[in-house]
Amino acid sequence: MADNENENQQQQSEWLIAIQDELEKARLDNEALCARKPCIYKVPRYLRESNKKCYTPNVVSIGPYHHQNRHLHPMERHKWRAFYQTINRNKHNFKLYLDSIKELEARARACYEGEINLNTNDFVKMMVLDGCFILELFRGTKDGFEELGYTKGDPVFSICGSLDSIRRDMVKLENQIPMFILDALLALQTGEGHDTHELAKMAISFFAPLIPTDEPLHKDRAFSQFDPQPLHCLHLFRESLVSKGLILPKRTKKLWKRKLTRNVVGKPTTQVTYCVSQLRESGIRFKKRETDQFWDIKYKSSILEIPRILIHDGTKSIFRNLVAFEECHPECSNEITAYLVFMNNLIDSAEDVAYLHYKGIIEHWLGNHDDVADLFNGLCQEVVADLNDSYLSGLTDDINKCRDKRWSNWKADFRHKYFRNPWALISVIAGVVLLLITVLQAFYDVFSYYKPTS
Repeated sequence: MADNENENQQQQSEWLIAIQDELEKARLDNEALCARKPCIYKVPRYLRESNKKCYTPNVVSIGPYHHQNRHLHPMERHKWRAFYQTINRNKHNFKLYLDSIKELEARARACYEGEINLNTNDFVKMMVLDGCFILELFRGTKDGFEELGYTKGDPVFSICGSLDSIRRDMVKLENQIPMFILDALLALQTGEGHDTHELAKMAISFFAPLIPTDEPLHKDRAFSQFDPQPLHCLHLFRESLVSKGLILPKRTKKLWKRKLTRNVVGKPTTQVTYCVSQLRESGIRFKKRETDQFWDIKYKSSILEIPRILIHDGTKSIFRNLVAFEECHPECSNEITAYLVFMNNLIDSAEDVAYLHYKGIIEHWLGNHDDVADLFNGLCQEVVADLNDSYLSGLTDDINKCRDKRWSNWKADFRHKYFRNPWALISVIAGVVLLLITVLQAFYDVFSYYKPTS
């Protein structure tokens, strides 16, 4: 009996110790999470499951998340070529680059969500190779690849190479390295006195073909207005799209509270509740807005002005990754998501796309208008965004009120004309009955003609 009691006490003691150990692990996890400020995320499963291909790089891995993917290994030899050209052109010892980035290792690791299962040497080597590869692409686009020592027909480092596919891979959320790594590598190449905005200028020039507008961003834009400073290429690309002239919601320390309530089911949202066809029926007109900023939508005096947007086969991937970043990063507002939700609500069918295409608002190189409708209807399919604080919230309220008011006025006018006066009501009913009799008579005549009685 005593042995059983001792055994029970020992089991109880072991159980309590195990719980204490788990609590200690939880404390350490909390401290680690508080110390980390990730900005490069794994795409949430609820987004990834709907379209995995949009988030997975096709030709090149950047950073650790897809570093081991075998189908991306062929590009590794071109990264080594970029590193060689860099040190050979600048007459540098390769150890200079490794030692410099090694000093930034802890800071770089903290940028990634979760633990990175690479030792120091492998992690630093990856950062150097990926960073030099990216800088060669940026500088080659700006100055010409032949000026950097590459041949005219190079399979990667040339205008006729695989730049389009590489660009699209470089704006995928899971395919990033921190911008300060690129800045440190650029400083080694150009000297400590380099223009702090030179990297941003080169990056915007490189990504310009992906911008879904008629014109690239103005070359003279003030890069110093980026606030906060770009975290990585995707963040820089997004900021270049939305920061020019757009009055953004003020970023405050309380912004994370809005992010936590974004996906609450049943939370009322401010969205356009009518498609293009319904808005046209209510008298709202559509017009192409003359600006190269696709998000800059205006509404006044029953005229909805929407800038032109260019749709190609890479548009889905670009927008999905921008939305994923807005979903994941607590300090990021939701302008891209708001725009896509707005367009999704406007477009309900191929007919809606056809009309916007006719008005010069949508230009696309997809198979047909149905494909464009499917694209917009699917981009935010898994996103339940709280748009009450978005830059379009006031505009959507005005559109809905105008449409509802017009329908109410028309119904009231109909009731006033035909229901206040009983004789007018009788005449309407008589007219409807007469119309039905006429239709039935016509059907009977046609039917009798083709099916004569025997």
